[in-house]
Amino acid sequence: MKKIFFLHDTFLETPRGAELTIKELMALGERKEYYVAVDFLKNFEETKSKISKTDLVVLNSTSRCHFELDLAKHLLSQQVPYIKVEYDYNFCVRRNILCTVDYNIRNCCNPDKFHLFRKLFSGAALNIFQSPKHYQSHFDFYGEAVANHLIMPPTVDVSQLKPSEEKNEETIPFFGDLNFLKGGHEYVTYAEDHPHINFKVFGKNRLRREMPNNMTFHDPISNTEVLEILGKTKQFICKPVWPEPSGRLAAEAFLSGCEILSNDRIGTFSFDFYPDNFEKAKAEMQQAPENFWAAVAEILNNSENIQAPKLKKVLVYKSYGGLGDIFFAIPAIYKLAKVSEELHFAVAPRLVDFFGKHLKGVKVLSETDARDGESNYDNIYELGNYPAFRGYDLPHALKYPTHKKVKQHAIQHYIDTVSKLHIDIDNHLESYPYFENNKDLDKPYFVIHHGAGFLLKIWPTEKYAVLIEMLAEIFPHLDCKVIMGPDDPDIEKHFSKPLPHVELITGGMVEVGETMAGALFHIGNDAGITHVAGAFNVPSVGIYGPTGPGSWGSFAQHNQLIWGKKGVCNLKCNYDVILNCGHRICLTSVTENRVLEALYNVLQEAYPNYEARLIPNPQASMEFGKKDCLIKLGENELLLEYHSSEMKTEVEKLLTNKISEMPLSGDLKLVADVLLQQKIIFKVPTFN
Repeated sequence: MKKIFFLHDTFLETPRGAELTIKELMALGERKEYYVAVDFLKNFEETKSKISKTDLVVLNSTSRCHFELDLAKHLLSQQVPYIKVEYDYNFCVRRNILCTVDYNIRNCCNPDKFHLFRKLFSGAALNIFQSPKHYQSHFDFYGEAVANHLIMPPTVDVSQLKPSEEKNEETIPFFGDLNFLKGGHEYVTYAEDHPHINFKVFGKNRLRREMPNNMTFHDPISNTEVLEILGKTKQFICKPVWPEPSGRLAAEAFLSGCEILSNDRIGTFSFDFYPDNFEKAKAEMQQAPENFWAAVAEILNNSENIQAPKLKKVLVYKSYGGLGDIFFAIPAIYKLAKVSEELHFAVAPRLVDFFGKHLKGVKVLSETDARDGESNYDNIYELGNYPAFRGYDLPHALKYPTHKKVKQHAIQHYIDTVSKLHIDIDNHLESYPYFENNKDLDKPYFVIHHGAGFLLKIWPTEKYAVLIEMLAEIFPHLDCKVIMGPDDPDIEKHFSKPLPHVELITGGMVEVGETMAGALFHIGNDAGITHVAGAFNVPSVGIYGPTGPGSWGSFAQHNQLIWGKKGVCNLKCNYDVILNCGHRICLTSVTENRVLEALYNVLQEAYPNYEARLIPNPQASMEFGKKDCLIKLGENELLLEYHSSEMKTEVEKLLTNKISEMPLSGDLKLVADVLLQQKIIFKVPTFN
């Protein structure tokens, strides 16, 4: 006897659509001589033990389970096949995708949960949705990950329906608590506009508004009583705020012959049997449980994993956005290339040589040539720009379903979007670098880019000049290469002395790429060159001002982002504000020492095995006393008490940059360990 194990986060005595459906499915499974059991997800260890002993898991709702994400990861790690039955929109922390109907709702999803549910859907032997509209909503977010699916209409027991030819025109009922999401306000407003009709609510009032005199509240009733009332009801109001996955009650009202006052957010009404074909609706609802168990039998009898075919010849455009946006899309392009027989990437003509040299496994061509040859491709995708500033009016444009819904880097939004195109695209952000780097340790150097496409976003050029002179003292063995675009400010005039180790890189993108590929580190603005550094995985410091890093921050494995606006200016910057800002305090307030602190942090992480010396944090201040030292760093303070005069002398040397090597033992080593942990001193590679 095959064991079928249902997982659900709510006891089945709860009289709601999901629980009624699960009870009906389980009862039919027992009649078909399966061993059927249910676990209500209260103890993770017990649940894992049961999973290991079953032939098939039916994963229902888990949002109320306190170990939900761990359960999903465990299920994905097992060999046990599973069916994912979706009753709501459980990938969303609200379970209701209100963001699709209210565009003021932003960042409403937990990224970990959102991405984990894609893996659940893509790994399932079958995904079950409650209506065509319910499935389409998931497809809009996850694409091919949910393509293996079955749509089940609500499992209404049509034999219990009690439609009557005599209809009550004086009363309109509401079943369940009167709340916002279920359309409570629409119901109350309709009652206010129709004072001659009675409105009976079989549940509690959950709305914060005055109720009209023609509305009364009553205790909840059984489903049998609900069907009896619906059978005699002429009009039924069903106008939910959230997209209703199914709407079992709406289906019961429809089959009871009610005149439905609804909106476009009810899943049941997206079936082709609505609004006229009652007999087809009844037949499909009666057949739904049988279809479920037929699918179970097929899964149990078929152990083969069918490999999804690769996409054939694919053309990808990235014809809108700045240079940095193209680099953000590279991980997504690589993911797409893995599931394509052949992938061509179209870019502006000036970028063909650069990307042609560095992109591996992808043919790069100009946008002009690509448009002339579109008939040669099986699939054409336009990445446009994230977010879609021009909307989706570009030909072949892909939509970014996670925009404003999932708070994450733009790189991940591009990956999530292309992952809709093929079930085998893993939407996990993978390794660095995307381009091969080639550090020349015989002639070591670092890179500075002091410009940007939009010059009002740059850190003051005179500060860059001072920083370069400071770095010459700190790293005397390193050369400096300054990327100098045609419109970038002249930095040489700000130097206080000749700097023969500084070289200006004035060529095109190919030369920029060659320069960046060999760099030990990079410091730059919120600009495309900073993202070139990220593509080569060059340890980086990015200086951001009016526009925060957010989704567009530097993405090198080791990087620090300085956002000068934070704690300095509360204005929300748009293009007009930036143009009319005279002081640019978000950038001018960033000091050279703040940049050095970020750089030391990056280098300490990026080069842990290099010969290093101890350097105090230039942002820290020290007050040396006779018996102690007070160290202040930002809002934090640390008091070091001396145990001896020798310790006082050694600590003061350590904090004034007179001890460069890490103490090997004794009290000073303990002090140094604490100071390193608190980032009051850094182990900075010398690059000798």
